[in-house]
Amino acid sequence: MADTRDADLTFGATDYLMYLAPLDTAAPSTPFADPATAWHCLGWVTTDGGLFKIDEESKDIDAAGSLEPIRTLMTKSTKSLQVTFLEGLNPLVRSLYDNVPVASLEPTTGVASYDLPDKPNDLRYAFVADTMDGDKRMRFYMPNGKVVERGDEQPQTSDVMSVPMTFKFYKGSTGAAVKRYIDYGDVDVSSFFPTG
Repeated sequence: MADTRDADLTFGATDYLMYLAPLDTAAPSTPFADPATAWHCLGWVTTDGGLFKIDEESKDIDAAGSLEPIRTLMTKSTKSLQVTFLEGLNPLVRSLYDNVPVASLEPTTGVASYDLPDKPNDLRYAFVADTMDGDKRMRFYMPNGKVVERGDEQPQTSDVMSVPMTFKFYKGSTGAAVKRYIDYGDVDVSSFFPTG
């Protein structure tokens, strides 16, 4: 087998953008184009970018006469994304963290005022997460997601207030929980795929 190592296939994100739209909004029609009007950018994130996780669980089925499981059942596969936002006063970020509709943050007489919910709201949205390394790009599209964990909020004098959140994604009305797009840029990856 030929050595197919290529340093250009490494990926070091130079930017990370996350967008939000109403639940089940279709993916942007052109991969890697700026999302259209329905999508809104959630602003600057930390240099850590996003931490995408797939958590899978299985159950082994044991039976008499076998020292090894006779079958393994996949019982769970969840996809999540951890992102720390830097724009602590961005109305979209604030609404996700406080778990209130964004309309609650519209200021009246210059001030926004709202109650944090006693019982958590099930606010769901569609999300797009873009990351790039030169002309190489990756995009996640998630039609149905919500915030399931919120980190600590700490206004302070030595740094900006960060807003850490973990999103969990579910199947959309017409597709999978997460769809990935990859643009390899100018890297030739043809040797990885069998011919004829």
